[in-house]
Amino acid sequence: MGTNNCRLLVAEPRGQSFRVVDSYSQIARLGEGLHESGRLSDAAVERAMSALHAIRNKLKLHGVGRVRCIATEACRQAANGADFIRRVQNETGLTFKVIGAKEEARLATIGCYDLILPEVKSVLVVDVGGGSTELSHVDASAIRKGGLAGILRDAPILDWTSLKVGVVTLSETVDLSDEVAAWPLMLERARTAVKSWPALERVAQRLAADEGYLIGTSGTVTCLAGVHLKLDRYRRDKVDGSWLSREDGQVTMNRLRTLGVTGRAQLPTIGEERAPLMLAGCAIMEAVWEVFDPHRLRVADRGLREGILLSMMHGQKPQRRRRAKRSGPGPAPVGDGNVG
Repeated sequence: MGTNNCRLLVAEPRGQSFRVVDSYSQIARLGEGLHESGRLSDAAVERAMSALHAIRNKLKLHGVGRVRCIATEACRQAANGADFIRRVQNETGLTFKVIGAKEEARLATIGCYDLILPEVKSVLVVDVGGGSTELSHVDASAIRKGGLAGILRDAPILDWTSLKVGVVTLSETVDLSDEVAAWPLMLERARTAVKSWPALERVAQRLAADEGYLIGTSGTVTCLAGVHLKLDRYRRDKVDGSWLSREDGQVTMNRLRTLGVTGRAQLPTIGEERAPLMLAGCAIMEAVWEVFDPHRLRVADRGLREGILLSMMHGQKPQRRRRAKRSGPGPAPVGDGNVG
């Protein structure tokens, strides 16, 4: 449960990896208005609850035995985040854990494990979320040495930060009725956030010396790739693992800015719901790319969910907890290792 999206991934273990059985993604905009009010709005909560009821139905349909549910920046920041989590459990039986930004970065890194080339020494994982953006400088050499078991045990992250800008929060800081005027304001705020990372210069120098690259895991990045590839519909097999140079990324972002929100909504790999947020996503990516130019970007249609799945499959097995007797109506709790 993110600031912008609510997502589900159902899978069966297959050796070191897994086979996807079903997936679900719904833009719920849980964090809408949070930047100004400090609370989750009633409308945002209702949208999220609708998505979570659909997820609960999918879990029942597939007879899922182990579930882990996590919530990120919106629930970390909202004054009523805990109330929302309690309501979710009462109405759906889904038990959510609000994870910290460092754990979010670790799981996204694990999810991108397969996109790290064997010859590279280090990579920078860029996870552009709705409420925050995580940057993780990863020791690729250590990953190769330790393998999947090693990264699950202790992800070799050399430096990391959580920037307090995401596509929802950044969009809400400006008046988007005039995107031409909004763009420089958004870009400057994204630049300020990126430059606030104390380790920025050290990471940039090390990544350059290692001839590393960026791995982008977010809807912003996959949408950029879809537009760049001129896809007439979104295709994960074309997008995941593809490469985007700084030059191609710049051309694509300039095109999206020129099209405006109405034009972006007509693109088959963006659509109406994501079109308003793409300007903020482009500003964040531009600010990151300015510092790490001329590094290429590898596009990841994977991240947090895949990291969670791999952790569940190969990490420490949770102990089964006996169901407590319930005195009232409502669904049994599901989540964080419970048997559903």
